[in-house]
Amino acid sequence: MAADAAPAPTISFDDFLAVDIRVGTIVRIEAFPEARKPALKLFIDFGPDIGQKKSSAQVTKYYRPDTLLGRQVAAVVNFPPRQIGPFMSEVLTLGFPASEGDVVLIGPERKVPDGGRMF
Repeated sequence: MAADAAPAPTISFDDFLAVDIRVGTIVRIEAFPEARKPALKLFIDFGPDIGQKKSSAQVTKYYRPDTLLGRQVAAVVNFPPRQIGPFMSEVLTLGFPASEGDVVLIGPERKVPDGGRMF
């Protein structure tokens, strides 16, 4: 989605609450050479209630695996899993587009408990 895209239609607060956005810590990273666009496989720990989930993320422009390990990120945890090539992505890791459109991850500015829900 482009940075200059028109705003989405107005939704209710209940619609917003239906999207479960949680914070988790990246505990493992694997290369994803089969992806059509450069991507990494992220394994994210969302704490004891949700556990560890997998995500495919096109973040190779600004992030190397060694800079991602231990980083907290925000993700939507209640979308259905999505098959991306041979990999099943279980959560949608969130980010914003930089000026060239590449992904900049979002996460808390300081450490918070894994599994915390965004409000």
